[in-house]
Amino acid sequence: MQPLRLAPLLSATLVAILAASPVAQAQDKPVTLKLSSWVPAQHALNPALQAWADSLKKASGGSINTTLFPGEQMGKAFDHYDMARDGIADVAYVNPGYQPGRFPIFAAASLPFMVANAKAGSAAVDAWYRQYAAKEMKDVQVCFAFVHDPGSLHSRKKVVLPSDIKGMKVRPATATIGQMVTALGGTNVQSSAPEARDMIERGVADAITFPWGSLGLFGIDKVVSFHIDVPLYVTPFVWVINKDKYAALSAGQKKAVDEHCTSEWAEKVGSAWADFEFAGRAKVAALPGHEVVKLNPEQLDAWRKAVAPVNEQWAEAVKKAGADPKQVLDSLNQSLQKYKSHL
Repeated sequence: MQPLRLAPLLSATLVAILAASPVAQAQDKPVTLKLSSWVPAQHALNPALQAWADSLKKASGGSINTTLFPGEQMGKAFDHYDMARDGIADVAYVNPGYQPGRFPIFAAASLPFMVANAKAGSAAVDAWYRQYAAKEMKDVQVCFAFVHDPGSLHSRKKVVLPSDIKGMKVRPATATIGQMVTALGGTNVQSSAPEARDMIERGVADAITFPWGSLGLFGIDKVVSFHIDVPLYVTPFVWVINKDKYAALSAGQKKAVDEHCTSEWAEKVGSAWADFEFAGRAKVAALPGHEVVKLNPEQLDAWRKAVAPVNEQWAEAVKKAGADPKQVLDSLNQSLQKYKSHL
């Protein structure tokens, strides 16, 4: 009869052990994150962000659900950093270059003729920026940084030399590229990507710096005809999380998020978009009435020399922010070389 008396005791003990174990607590309280992406719904970036969200849900045991809002549904592109800071969005896709001077260290990645590609380049930029993110973007939790495939200058009139920019009105991709335009004697016309076509169509801008694939997506190929065939710049972005939302997650959920905020994920997200942008060059070149302008070595050298003042302006801004521009740039170059993505 003794085994019969022992069985309930063993069962009760087992229940108590399981109740105290992490396995029993695996069913965390469900949470839904609002993800905001300001590019159009059909943009190649959105499936990559959705893949990130789907993987996060699986890693969290199904407890972290997400809803992706593309196409500026939650707010304008310029506002996405502050939207994440204020909790309007829980996770947001941010172009820090839309706010000139606010993030001078991060702007190093947008200096001309730096990054050769968006795949390894995204991992390189992310790995580099992790040492600065908590201080420079302290209002949010930076999940990862990434870049688009190198973009170029697209214009209504043919541009070959940097001196051709003088007197032109250009919509720059970032504040850093805006400094380049000013240094070359042009005038900056600010607009977000979704507003760019209208700006050019109305004659408010004569040219734009933009990645190749997105020209067709945003309809910009309808209003510009000339394209310099050179990897002039990349735009660096961040995928950021509202701090309070992250703090409210369980330990297990935070672990799942942390595992999705890595340089590996930066490269995954950057790669999906990179293929789309890279393929855009051939599509643009095949359009009737469009000319892709190839630069000879002398012309390319003239561009490199002409943008040198931009690096000097950037360095001054970094000094004012209390950082050492040489250390920042050396660190970025080392990361780009490590990931074989230096131009």
